[in-house]
Amino acid sequence: MAQFDETASTREEIKAKLREHFDGRIVRKDLTKKIKEGANVPVYVLEFLLGQYCSSDDDEVIERGVQNVKRILADNFVRPDEAQKILSLLRSRGSYTIIDKVTVQLNIKKDCYEAEFSNLGLKAIPIEDEYPEKYDRLLCGGIWCIVQLSYESEDEGFADPGLVEKSKKKQPESPIQIMKLTPIQMPHVDIAELKRRRKAFTQEEWMDVMLRSIGMEPDTLKLREKWLLLARMLPLVENNFNLCELGPRSTGKSHLYKEISPNSILVSGGQTTVANLFYNMGRKTVGLVGLWDCVAFDEVAGINFKDKDGIQIMKDYMASGSFARGKEEKAASASMVFVGNINQSVDVLLKTSSLFDPFPREMGTDTAFLDRMHCYIPGWEIPKFRPEHFTNDYGFITDYLAEFLRELRKEQHGDALDQYFHLGKNLNQRDTIAVRRMVGGFVKLLYPDGEYTKKQLEEILVIALEMRRRVKEQLKKLGGMEFYDVNFSYIDNDTFEEKFVSVPEQGGSSLIPDGICNPGTVYTVARGKSGMIGVFRLESQMLPGSGKFERTGLGGDTKCKEATNTAFNYLKANSNRISGTISTTARDYIVGYQDLQGLGMTTTLALPTLIALCSIAMGKPTISRLAVLGEISISGVILKANELASTLQVCLDNGAKKVLLPMPSSGDLNTVPSELIGNFNLIFYQSPEDAVFKALGVE
Repeated sequence: MAQFDETASTREEIKAKLREHFDGRIVRKDLTKKIKEGANVPVYVLEFLLGQYCSSDDDEVIERGVQNVKRILADNFVRPDEAQKILSLLRSRGSYTIIDKVTVQLNIKKDCYEAEFSNLGLKAIPIEDEYPEKYDRLLCGGIWCIVQLSYESEDEGFADPGLVEKSKKKQPESPIQIMKLTPIQMPHVDIAELKRRRKAFTQEEWMDVMLRSIGMEPDTLKLREKWLLLARMLPLVENNFNLCELGPRSTGKSHLYKEISPNSILVSGGQTTVANLFYNMGRKTVGLVGLWDCVAFDEVAGINFKDKDGIQIMKDYMASGSFARGKEEKAASASMVFVGNINQSVDVLLKTSSLFDPFPREMGTDTAFLDRMHCYIPGWEIPKFRPEHFTNDYGFITDYLAEFLRELRKEQHGDALDQYFHLGKNLNQRDTIAVRRMVGGFVKLLYPDGEYTKKQLEEILVIALEMRRRVKEQLKKLGGMEFYDVNFSYIDNDTFEEKFVSVPEQGGSSLIPDGICNPGTVYTVARGKSGMIGVFRLESQMLPGSGKFERTGLGGDTKCKEATNTAFNYLKANSNRISGTISTTARDYIVGYQDLQGLGMTTTLALPTLIALCSIAMGKPTISRLAVLGEISISGVILKANELASTLQVCLDNGAKKVLLPMPSSGDLNTVPSELIGNFNLIFYQSPEDAVFKALGVE
């Protein structure tokens, strides 16, 4: 109960501060939902009107205001299909008031400003100089306005048709005139005022205000969830920021980019062309990346370029913010967002493939493309939205929010971390750029006034490092040793203490357990059928019998069976050299094979099978946390482990502390980074018997 009272008092406190400092720029979000359901007008238009008419706590005033807004929308909002009807009414009445999106251009030939009406379909309507000078957003993509229009028909006093014709030639201008124009979006944003008024709020209060402004109720969310929802806003406040979010359905991944921001566009279905996205060579016009602050792709699985070079141009753009088409290079500042659904659980995805699996194959396996992702939001940590997750409280008018975010794109705060921290040596140039952009973005969202403590900055830095490390972990999985340096850290400039940042979902993925396993259990690391290196487990049983050898888990794969037969035949020929207690005639053996990561069974099974058979026959378990590498032939020749560095990296990722390694592989150790080797106790063997003894800890 006490907690409830505290929450209620905090909400009242925030509301009072918003009233005092941002009056006319806030709106009750439940009113938006109420009217939005029945009116197909942009949210930012609706909220501006509600902010004007319903800025009160009095239910009566609010109800009157809502009715006013509904009436204004019903009478004045121009629907494109009713444009001609409106023009007819304007002609017959002589004047009419409309709500429409107005864009103004300077006609240099005539030396005057001309307005264009989006839904009404009118162009080149003269407009007084005072309006574009006063409301500069009219010149920058246009804004929604209430416009009072008049219609002045030709003077009907002309009797002679010839004179009428001459008059028309003299006056080619439109009979439609703009009498009065009132913006119903923010005509301009005073960013200095915002920074000044931000000082009245604490960090927690401001975070709650930002979340309520995008329609979420922070009181129903954990702190971690608040940070993740805030991260979705980074592409709106940072130029050329590449973000990816994959997770379950109904977590609102695309909602922000479709409904909340008038400066972002959602490409649904994923079908697009280079001309549409980047540059149309025929028309000589820049595509979506030049027109919007943020281009979001919904359902990444369906992304499909009709042009073969589409992904290459996208890679170029994501890395540099520019692209080459024809003879010239074009630059743009739009951020790229990729959202989609994960169909399996994260644990399964981590073990079987990568977290980029939902992407189309040409993107999801292209490490050069994925390395350009600055941030990966773990969508599976965000709750599925229910009605209580949406706020009924006050937040910024969407248009005001979008505009000050847009203004903040002009500022750079990536160097904020240099004052207190510097980044660890495992971050390469791309990692550093990504982390700096995220730090800069979070600073702009939470501390636009530039006032923050060391502790507050550290909190941002940890989140930023984690979001980038998630990308790097998956790259390591797909690209092997090229991306081995994933141990991201930051160093305190005062104490020189180095702190490492981990990724939560990687923590429990250790497949090679700690402690002594049952006799007959062996773990091996090798390349699976899919081409990726994975972990495989062998489990054995021994029964009284006549020397039969059964295998489970291999299906009909002949190469795998041949490798296991090699092991059993070698044991039959050489069991006395290992132990006199091993019988291959009076016992039956069963070995079960498990592909722990779903990569397709490996064919490198002869040596692991031999160790598993000896372990169960002698009743001795293998030593703790051991991974077996290498292979033997039917005659007992030792074969070295391929791709040693990548294989050792997989051993490390899956919990191995000791590695059984063939002697011929010792020559490849110079290809392995020394920090990677330092994580293991390497145990070399010279023969199959030597491998068995060392695996079982028998000297």
